[in-house]
Amino acid sequence: MTPLLPPEGWYSLPAGPENSITDVPGVAVGQVTVNRGQTISGVTAVLPHGGDLYRDPVPAGAAILNGFGKSLGLVQLMELGEISTPILLSNTFAVPVCANALIRAACLANPRIGNALPTVNPLVLECNDGGVNCIEGLGLTEDDANAALAAALPQPPQQGTVGAGQGMRSFGLSGGIGTASRRVEGWALGTLVLSNFGKAGELRVFGQRILPAAAATPAEKGSIIILYATDAPLDARQLTRIARRAAAGLGRLGSYLGHGSGDIAVAFSTARPGQGQALLPDDRLDPFFLAAVETLEQAVLNALWHARPMPTRDGQAGRVLAEIYQSPSSSPA
Repeated sequence: MTPLLPPEGWYSLPAGPENSITDVPGVAVGQVTVNRGQTISGVTAVLPHGGDLYRDPVPAGAAILNGFGKSLGLVQLMELGEISTPILLSNTFAVPVCANALIRAACLANPRIGNALPTVNPLVLECNDGGVNCIEGLGLTEDDANAALAAALPQPPQQGTVGAGQGMRSFGLSGGIGTASRRVEGWALGTLVLSNFGKAGELRVFGQRILPAAAATPAEKGSIIILYATDAPLDARQLTRIARRAAAGLGRLGSYLGHGSGDIAVAFSTARPGQGQALLPDDRLDPFFLAAVETLEQAVLNALWHARPMPTRDGQAGRVLAEIYQSPSSSPA
């Protein structure tokens, strides 16, 4: 499919070479898309680096923009300012099996966890794909989570209705996995989203409403998970500030962070301030804030653009952005 290209001048910062979260050196993404009977779902794994994250955690921050969600691991992340496992994305009811996979992997790599070593904090983030997937069937397994982890590669992930995004919906359209990146002063900032939010009719594509407002449709709900990665030398406090800028990106898309929408952003850095790199001063953060806004907007649009029609469980035909939006710079294949 031809990429969805923005109007000339819409974005201020240059995209990375692949316009992907994997433009941040060392970051890898793996996905498994599951179709077993009524289970139409999946798992997406994001690895900040390829080593043992329990032994070598990365600095991180998070922003809970609206807390209607059931993610696991955020409390300790926000307290200690670090991520110590790979990050798994999936559906709401798959959080326990994904957590078990992360715990089991960490214990296998570090057999003294829970005895001579502290327990591990698995990070699992979720959205509700129950409109498409039989979520109450609990169809995903630890094997699915392990398959996503094993598939992780430092190359751009497939986008749209794949992995954890297979059953997700946004603004009344098929949603899913999307990614984008920006270059900032020689560093990279990349974003990956699990997009499952937004009220039908409210979507803005490069500032333009593309469907009529639909006042009679259900309120905004569903959730979005936003992951920011960078190789800039930033600490947990600064990364939290970047994560908070996700709200501005969501607003550009037409979201108002509705009551029933779980909108959560996590940001991490692969750099090691103090190990040959000085921490970036706060007065140089503005370009990173802008990158956070631009990449979030573009990642969500990429998720919708690459999605395929996914019929809902109540019999509605799935609609996709590529069918209803004609880009001035590109057209669907």
